[in-house]
Amino acid sequence: MTRPRAIRGDDLRRALAQEAARLMFEHGVDDYGFAKRKAAERLGASEYAVLPKNAEIDAALAEYQRLFAADTHAGTLAEQRRAAVDAMELLEEFEPRLVGPVLSGTATPHQEISLHLFTDSPEAVSLRLLEDHIQYKVSEHRVKMNAERVLQVPAVQFSVFDFPVDATVFPRDGIRQSPLSPSDGRPMRRAALDEVRALVEDVAAERDR
Repeated sequence: MTRPRAIRGDDLRRALAQEAARLMFEHGVDDYGFAKRKAAERLGASEYAVLPKNAEIDAALAEYQRLFAADTHAGTLAEQRRAAVDAMELLEEFEPRLVGPVLSGTATPHQEISLHLFTDSPEAVSLRLLEDHIQYKVSEHRVKMNAERVLQVPAVQFSVFDFPVDATVFPRDGIRQSPLSPSDGRPMRRAALDEVRALVEDVAAERDR
């Protein structure tokens, strides 16, 4: 494969963000670090190159979707949000909140729906899924609450209408403080069920006009 011409400075950083965004959109890469390293490899960047921040990749991803997937992105996002509503209704007793790219609007077609649930009994989430005969897997996530505090919390993965869902289970009082976003390091935006329903309804109303 022919290497692209040498790119330096800000142009290289921008090109790396764009290539990382393309990898995330087209190939379902969901790890920022891996996407950056792969982009650097593809563009022939040296190990000393200044890699883009996660927020820069998110901005490049939004731009990529606008330029190359405008016809399909809105429809896919609407389907993901409808599936999120179904998952949140199923787990409504755990005060679910939608977070991540499906909420922000930068979700790729491969993106899982990320939820935060709140209960002092994580096993209750598994029991609720069992009641509806929904297959699931149990795992753990590391979540960063601030510069000094990182928690290891339980999580469950399942599917709703073939859309993958990843639900992180916090203690009930975890609803008071949102963990930091891996994108920009700020507290993650959380949306309750009514807000997500409104997002879905707004899109439906826009299509009917």
